[in-house]
Amino acid sequence: MFSGLMHKNAMQNQEKVHFNDLLRERTMNMAIMVQRLFHGKTIPLFNRPMVNQVLRSSSSVAANFRAAARGRSDAEFYSKICIVVEECDETQFWLEYLIRSEGLNHVETKKVQEEIEELLKIFTSIKRKMKIRIERE
Repeated sequence: MFSGLMHKNAMQNQEKVHFNDLLRERTMNMAIMVQRLFHGKTIPLFNRPMVNQVLRSSSSVAANFRAAARGRSDAEFYSKICIVVEECDETQFWLEYLIRSEGLNHVETKKVQEEIEELLKIFTSIKRKMKIRIERE
């Protein structure tokens, strides 16, 4: 029985590692997608601070998820996931701002906006579940 429990825990840990690896890759790809939106573009002077902000927030999603996945405790993981959710939301904001200010258009940002929305839903769900888990302990 003890051996079966150890095997189950090992399987769960492998699944968790695989899930984290997939999210690490997705967040890195999302940050690169955001960066590529600006390749070869002439950015008007008044939009440059906003472009810098969206580049920073999108890469921060990737960096902070990477840090979260290496968290040493549930509390540390939760703290980093909260930052990931905030940075994801901020990335959405800056992209929407740049679209409305006509620095970008919907067509060129559609794919990255969809990915950010999916990631935001995933991280919000993880955050909610971790909060419940921490409150139970």
